[in-house]
Amino acid sequence: MFVFIVPLTILKGHLLWNAGQVVALYLEQHAEQLIRGKTVLELGAGGGLPSLVSAVLGAQKVVVTDYPDLDLILNLRHNIQHCSLLREKPNIVAEGFLWGSSPELLKSHLQPSMEGFDLLILADILFNHSEHAKLVATLRDCLKRSDKSVALVFFTPYRPWLLEKDLNFFQLARDGGFLVSKILERTMDKVMFENDPGDEVLRKTVFGFEVRWNLERS
Repeated sequence: MFVFIVPLTILKGHLLWNAGQVVALYLEQHAEQLIRGKTVLELGAGGGLPSLVSAVLGAQKVVVTDYPDLDLILNLRHNIQHCSLLREKPNIVAEGFLWGSSPELLKSHLQPSMEGFDLLILADILFNHSEHAKLVATLRDCLKRSDKSVALVFFTPYRPWLLEKDLNFFQLARDGGFLVSKILERTMDKVMFENDPGDEVLRKTVFGFEVRWNLERS
């Protein structure tokens, strides 16, 4: 059973994907280590649940992003504005962002002395196989170069026959100077899309990975 500190009823305009739910719970469980006083960037956020949780849990700054389509960004801003727990906490902003593009706008929300974000969140976006290299480029541009900074990459193989292509992201990340470790595997109660083909157990399983700088080679 999931218990979120952010009411799910505020999330407008998007399905609540499995990986978003699981990473939000993971952040609640590890808030002291991952969130409090940290800077957070979420990519491909959809409704933005993990970012809202991060903001409520005491992040110094949260930048929540999705494809730069006006309706998508307005939905994110709606969710921020209608989260009663955030009305006294202007520590979260929503921006449109194309993966692999200049991070200048995102980093403009950080203090000038900060070279990047402490935490990046990527939830259920690895199905975009053609964009993996751009995602790795954004990791390199935006993740603070520190042994304490981390990217959380959580996903469900909704197309199980393409699981190897999903996982190829992590090889690209290793090639790009990162260390990758699996930290979580959780099977949900049911699949998101009942009429989809493929292995049902895989389609309701969330895999969680940590991606950190390999400081010895990067």
